[in-house]
Amino acid sequence: MDSSITGSAKKRIAVVTGASKGIGLETCRQLASNGVLVVLTARDEKRGIEAVENLIGSRCSDVIFHQLDVTDPSSIASMANFIKTQFGKLDILVNNAGFTEVLIDGDALSAVMAGDGDIEAKFAKWKEVTTQTYELTEECLKANYNGIKQVTEALLPFLHISDSPRIVNVSSSAGKSKNISNAWAKEVLSNGDSLTEESVDEVLNQFVKDFKEGLLESKGWPEILSAYTVSKATMNAYTRILAKKLVPGFHINCVCPGYVKTDINCNTGVLTVEEGAESVVKLALLPDDGPSGLFFVRSEVSPFD
Repeated sequence: MDSSITGSAKKRIAVVTGASKGIGLETCRQLASNGVLVVLTARDEKRGIEAVENLIGSRCSDVIFHQLDVTDPSSIASMANFIKTQFGKLDILVNNAGFTEVLIDGDALSAVMAGDGDIEAKFAKWKEVTTQTYELTEECLKANYNGIKQVTEALLPFLHISDSPRIVNVSSSAGKSKNISNAWAKEVLSNGDSLTEESVDEVLNQFVKDFKEGLLESKGWPEILSAYTVSKATMNAYTRILAKKLVPGFHINCVCPGYVKTDINCNTGVLTVEEGAESVVKLALLPDDGPSGLFFVRSEVSPFD
């Protein structure tokens, strides 16, 4: 057993996906500062190891690395086996790994975000500085929705062993159903009582079909960050499904950490990664009487629609 794991039996154990930088990395730092032993995961092994070394160098010692590509079943299986053999349980899962499906002109985006107008008007101009492709759309959905499901399902047996299991899905306000004009999809995703994994999959499949056929606008799908928006909407739906299924004891929520300065938006955000991670960590450390099955914008409960 790795020497850094010694003495971990009484500690809470957390897995944070997509954690070599940005909100994920800062979430690891804050969790470790709260006495949690954190498994920092990243697709790129070199970057992940460097991230852990940097944390340890800043006196944040309760962090270890394990490679995880949320789109690779063999990588997910390896992660699950690592948790099984090293700890036998898991207390916290933070699904932070994410991907945008667009190619961004960073300079043009920076100019847009620095210009006049409110934030919604600026976001409306993203279409002018981004390019969407079918291949990137598939990759986005595979990572942001299917990958999260597969990682969660692989690690659920170890969360069941915990006395205080927590799952935090890092989402976005872009994923609110109001941002999807397709009436059928909006109805499916908005009706929490009748949501099923099968119905959510149907929404995704129809979106992909319409994207491939060039029907986004005519079918009422979002035209800016299309796959990202739909993937976050379906992630929110999955959060509600899982929260209803895993009771009692589990606390499962999704959170929009706000518009944070990260690589995903070419650092045009208005919040620091420290501020963004605070809301994620708060949900990861919820007390036993805390809420479940909710959507948060930073620290405030917000409607799914």
